[in-house]
Amino acid sequence: MNTSITARHFTASDRLQQFANENVNKLEKFYDGLMSCDIVFMPNDSPENPQKVELKLKVARTFLNANEEAPTYEQAIMKAVEDLRKQLIKYKEKHLQYK
Repeated sequence: MNTSITARHFTASDRLQQFANENVNKLEKFYDGLMSCDIVFMPNDSPENPQKVELKLKVARTFLNANEEAPTYEQAIMKAVEDLRKQLIKYKEKHLQYK
């Protein structure tokens, strides 16, 4: 799976990029037809959740999106990956039941 990482208004550390890649790659356990994933880190205006992550996952014939806010980028990544895991399971059940 091809993964691209974008950090808006700051430079993401190597540790953060590696953490994001490791967590996103775990999604391959749930569906092996993943094509690409775009990860976008950005600051958020909310004082409670100042970090925001957007994941856009390309699978056959569609995109799955997850946007999460959290106190840290690591927490936001974990929440977004969990959202995508649920979406992948639904997608797989819906589109692959007749194959």
